[in-house]
Amino acid sequence: MVVSLSRRGEVEPFHAMDILAEANRLKARGVPVISMAVGQPSDPAPAPVRAAAAKALEDGRIGYTDTLGLAALRKAIADHYGDHYGLDVSPGRVAVTTGSSAAFNLAFLAMFDPGDRVAIAAPGYPAYRNIMAALGIEVVEVELDGAAYLHADHLRAAHHEKPLKGALFASPANPTGAVIPADQLSALVRTADELGIAVISDEIYHRLAYAAHDTTALGHGPDVTVINSFSKYYCMTGWRIGWMVLPEELVRPVERIAQSLYISPPELSQIAAIEAFKATPQLEAVKARYAWNRELLMKRLPELGFVLAAPMDGAFYAFCDVTRHTNDSMAFARKMLAEAHVAATPGRDFDPLQGNRTMRFSYAGSHDDMVAAMARIENWLR
Repeated sequence: MVVSLSRRGEVEPFHAMDILAEANRLKARGVPVISMAVGQPSDPAPAPVRAAAAKALEDGRIGYTDTLGLAALRKAIADHYGDHYGLDVSPGRVAVTTGSSAAFNLAFLAMFDPGDRVAIAAPGYPAYRNIMAALGIEVVEVELDGAAYLHADHLRAAHHEKPLKGALFASPANPTGAVIPADQLSALVRTADELGIAVISDEIYHRLAYAAHDTTALGHGPDVTVINSFSKYYCMTGWRIGWMVLPEELVRPVERIAQSLYISPPELSQIAAIEAFKATPQLEAVKARYAWNRELLMKRLPELGFVLAAPMDGAFYAFCDVTRHTNDSMAFARKMLAEAHVAATPGRDFDPLQGNRTMRFSYAGSHDDMVAAMARIENWLR
């Protein structure tokens, strides 16, 4: 039998998941691993979310929904933009998706053709690069070279070299945690519009900024596509539920593609997610623990020789320069996991060019785990 393999399958692996898999293998053998490798909240979904899911299970309400999601959830998401940002967003522009991963697939398929050039920041979330590469889109990785975030001048320079069709950015960003200030975000969106560049704003880490209010790109341009998720702030990673806010002309194309790729998002998760917006007190308590962990890592990581390579303004990540210890962060991460039993993500995931110099530490776990992880690393380095 002949097995046919396409070049699309040759994308770079997601090394954070490889590290997590190795950590899980060690845990299965009884090794007490502390994972700081993946961006997953250690808290469960809020109690009202779980209660709604339990009732839906009891009622047997699990089936297909409209491709763009339950009307009640689309309205709840639209209302959230009024409550949190003071923006009037029509539920008709909201598409509920099978996690933000499906939202990125749908956005790329609906907005770009093979060969189109789309700019992303380096360092940046690896799935952007990998999904677009698999779809035949030309990824333009813009090295930030010490800047905290992608800004308008980066966009102009990349477009001047060869015209861009799109730009994708995140604020707060993964892996850096950097937040784009409101005035810079406005300039970025305005510049993209002037240059005819379509914009996708990844706002998955909104509500997890520590020093500034959330600013959505929707407030700076009606033609922006925004992607968000219930995975991070709302502690619903495994529920696989996200959303998009789309320009009017993209709603039907996204719906048509989603009909064939996904049919609909999972109904159980949609019913549960409606309740997530009502759980703010519980979720703010979780965020307060992240802030506590953040303070600890801002102090301890530099003491251990891990220089902060970006401001920890949001999300739950510390992005560090590790060249005091190694010029091969991949090997260093594997050695730290095997010997210190602490898992962190090598920078190669986020920047193929300079990622050998960096690592990302997630502080979404318990405070006790963060204290213990720093102690283990300190003892190991000695």
